Amino acid sequence: MDQLRAAATTEPGRLRIIGAVLAFLVVAFGAATAWQVTDRSAAAHDVVERSQPLSADAADIYRSLADADTTAASGFLAGGKETQATRDRYEADIAMAARLLAKASSNTSGSDAAARQIGKLNSLLPRYTGLIETARTNNRQGLPLGGAYLRYANAQMRGELLPAARELYVAETARLSEDYDSAKAWPWLALSTGVVALGALVWAQRRNYRRTNRVFNRGLLAATTASAVVLLWLAAGHSVARAGLNTSYEDGARSLSVLNEARIDALQARGDENLTLVARGAVVTKDQQDFYEVGYRTGMKDLAGDGRSGAAADSKLGSALALADDEAGRRPVQEAVETVRQWQARHAEARTADDQGDYDRALAKVIGGDGATGQSFDRVDTQLARALDHEQRQLRQAADDGRGALTGLVTGAVVLALLGATGAVLGIGRRLSEYR
Repeated sequence: MDQLRAAATTEPGRLRIIGAVLAFLVVAFGAATAWQVTDRSAAAHDVVERSQPLSADAADIYRSLADADTTAASGFLAGGKETQATRDRYEADIAMAARLLAKASSNTSGSDAAARQIGKLNSLLPRYTGLIETARTNNRQGLPLGGAYLRYANAQMRGELLPAARELYVAETARLSEDYDSAKAWPWLALSTGVVALGALVWAQRRNYRRTNRVFNRGLLAATTASAVVLLWLAAGHSVARAGLNTSYEDGARSLSVLNEARIDALQARGDENLTLVARGAVVTKDQQDFYEVGYRTGMKDLAGDGRSGAAADSKLGSALALADDEAGRRPVQEAVETVRQWQARHAEARTADDQGDYDRALAKVIGGDGATGQSFDRVDTQLARALDHEQRQLRQAADDGRGALTGLVTGAVVLALLGATGAVLGIGRRLSEYR
């Protein structure tokens, strides 16, 4: 320290200290830029390649389980006439759920909440499938006990499996939001270090001008130019990346969340519709209404709202329409709304027939061919799947564009920082040589 203080009393000593500080600031600026840009690039990569796919897989797990339950009820209603297509659809749903659970288990790290739900689902799924097979066996033999087993399996699905699947979806969606926040966070340390380094370089050049009356020092000018380029590149690149990620979230992630909820509502409404005919009034609410019919009406209200046309603004489909930002995204949702209204009209006909004691006609209206509610449900599910596919592509494209704006910035910052530090040292060295 004594030597440093002594050196600071002479101009050559002060120049050496200034040169060292300038080089340090420029290198620190480059290092901070490389570190923070790498961190944000990794978060943007996780959005596209890890957390968003895991969130989508969690939604597919929920959908597969709900569809398996709905399909099992449809097959039960058909009795001994259950088609191979229905059986294949149920088995495909269960296989899909099991495969996605295995994938989620291997890719989910650092999330205790997700791991707990995956373990719970893995233990509950075999019990559920066992109950469904018991229900089918009793149903083929014409035993009424089959309906009880089916209702018990449905209660397990609704009370344990689907809530666990929803918690898994919530956990993965929360992690997606965290990755978005990390990717969009401003690199304040790098920006502030860059401003300090640039300010110090300008001060050093002004000091040099006042003491020597020389307008430019080539080394310091090169260091200033390199630092200014990195600072502008960092600010512009991150702004573009942030804009792309915001677009990805607003136009993609939010729409995907609403559409997934809408698809789930449709599946649950369809399951309730089937179970209304299975239970035939055996399960009622506290006010003595059919439990499953009440569930159907609640699900359809959440899906499209009250009314006979259009979708209510506060419904899932209404929200999906509001979030769709182009015609390709709005069209399948609008078609889904129209098909939901058709589904409700057909359901009303089925309920009228059942209330009049014409069970066979009601059954045909629910699981028959043309004109059945099952046909309407399949169309709604297909239309929502199209909308989901479109929004998924939009999300990925916008997120890719966002993280692409940071390409090359890390390497560029390191190279320019080293050039800037070298320029600062050479510029000060040029002044020192005048004292020799």
